[in-house]
Amino acid sequence: MTKIAALVPMRHHSQRVPGKNYRPLGGQPLFHHIIKTLLAVPEVETIVVDTDSAQVMEGLKKFFPQVRIIERPASLRADDVPMNDILLHDTSQVEADFYLQTHSTNPLLKARTISRGITSFLENYPRYDSLFSVTCLKTRLYFQDGRAINHDPAVLIQTQDLPPVYEENSCLYLFTRENLMKKHHRIGESPQMFEIDSREAWDIDEELDFEIVDFLMTHKFTPA
Repeated sequence: MTKIAALVPMRHHSQRVPGKNYRPLGGQPLFHHIIKTLLAVPEVETIVVDTDSAQVMEGLKKFFPQVRIIERPASLRADDVPMNDILLHDTSQVEADFYLQTHSTNPLLKARTISRGITSFLENYPRYDSLFSVTCLKTRLYFQDGRAINHDPAVLIQTQDLPPVYEENSCLYLFTRENLMKKHHRIGESPQMFEIDSREAWDIDEELDFEIVDFLMTHKFTPA
C-alpha cells in the first residue's frame, strides 16, 4: 500500500494576519479546518504538523491526538527561511512514499478534492514526478513593463474567450523526498498541474481574506 504523509507547516508568528493559524474562523481555530479535512482523506496515512506555536501544539494534543507534531527548530523559524528547507527537515523525520503538503490557510479545501488530486497523481506517476494545484485565470494579464502576457491588446476579445493561464494557489502539493532533495523544491522536473475551483482554493494571506472566508463559513457557504 502506498504510504502518504500530509505535512502542514504552521508558524506561530504571522506578518500580515496576526495569530492567524490559531485565530477563530467560522467558530473554531483556523488550523482545525484543514486537520479535519485531512482526517477525512482515506489515502492519507499520517498527518504531521510542523510548528513553533505553543497554542497550536496544545490544541493538537487536546483535539487531534492522532496528529504527529514536529516542533520546528529555532534555525528554521525566521520569516525568510524557504519552505523547501522546512520540508527537507520534515521529510527527514517522517518516512513515506509520497508527501502531501497543504496549509491551514486553505480552510475551504475539501477532502474529496484532495483525494481526487492524490488519485490523479498516482495514476500518472512517474510520468509526472510531482503535483501542484492551480487556479485557472481568464483575465488580461501584463508584465511590469506593460507588455501583454496572454492576449493581443489590438484584438479586444471577451475575457471568457482568452486562452487560460494558471496561478499556483498553494493548496496542494505532492512530491517525493528524492525529488525534493534533488531540486531543493517541492515541484519537480515534470509536474502535473491540478486545477481547483477558485471558490475552494481561497488562501488566507491578508486580513481581508480572513474576513471574507469567515463570512463565507458563517453563512454556510460550501464550494461546489
